[in-house]
Amino acid sequence: MMKRKAYRIKKAGSINNLKLIEEVLSEPAENEVTIELKAIGLNFADLFAIQGLYSATPKGSFIPGLEYSGKVVKIGSGITNLKVNEKVMGVVRFGGYTTHLNIDYRYIQKLPAEWIYEEGASFLIHSLTAYYALVELGNIKENHTVLVHSAAGGVGIYANRIAKKYKAYTIGTVGNNSKIDFLKKEGYDDVIVRDDQFKEKLKQSLAGRELNIVLESIGGKIFKDSFDLLSSTGRIIIYGAAHYMSKSSRPSYPKVAYKYLTRPKVDPLSLSDTNRSVMGFNLIYLWDKPDYMRRILEVIKNYNLKKPYVGATFNFDELSVALKHFQSGKTIGKVIIKI
Repeated sequence: MMKRKAYRIKKAGSINNLKLIEEVLSEPAENEVTIELKAIGLNFADLFAIQGLYSATPKGSFIPGLEYSGKVVKIGSGITNLKVNEKVMGVVRFGGYTTHLNIDYRYIQKLPAEWIYEEGASFLIHSLTAYYALVELGNIKENHTVLVHSAAGGVGIYANRIAKKYKAYTIGTVGNNSKIDFLKKEGYDDVIVRDDQFKEKLKQSLAGRELNIVLESIGGKIFKDSFDLLSSTGRIIIYGAAHYMSKSSRPSYPKVAYKYLTRPKVDPLSLSDTNRSVMGFNLIYLWDKPDYMRRILEVIKNYNLKKPYVGATFNFDELSVALKHFQSGKTIGKVIIKI
């Protein structure tokens, strides 16, 4: 058995509850490999889990983290398609904030030869989320108009890249002006800074176009305004809820409760009257369908998309600092922890 370092949290509620510990890692099971992690990708689900705002969070003590890359150091007896020292990237249903982990081989992919570890830890969750939202749920068609909130995040970047494969007209939204030039270079047709005039800005950006798909990750009034402008047969797909994200180590539960109780409501009968749809999903619930995820990834690979964009990197001992930077809303692309 080997020893590993891991950030474990005994009770969700605050970033400050994360503690770096040393513990023993068991030998890999028959269909598992042991991976020595080289990079960890941060996701908003990590923060929600750490702060106790995520329904899928494990009860009691757990290690956060959903995405990583590294090299194989041990192989279970039932595995024939991987070798020791092979570079891989993968997902895990919590447990990623560590130096080593055991994982079922179905949840890992070989790292492309031209990619570095940081890029490998930036790809799977963002590309899977963007694809599932646009294609599986959004039923995207050629020349659709697509609105993507949090467009400068990893999901937003890959949503635009995938949408462009369908010749879509893409509108991205961001929280401040500093991200506009980046998104223009990424190929977004228009970029809107979210403020009190968002609805009017979106009308101007649409310029008479139908709004076919919205990838919604903000909530609150932004959700309502986006839904109001959705066209007949349009679909709004919820993949996040940044409206509830705290900018401090611990959330203000009264504020969270107020936002929850005053959130916009949609009358189900109005959906059939206006022929619109509201959908939501969480990628973590595909954990029980690893073969399905692998099939989706094969489709994504055929898009020949560009490498992930890594916006910031931190060392393993700076993980808490990285999380606070991530929740600031100032990041672009992926925030990575290097080991």
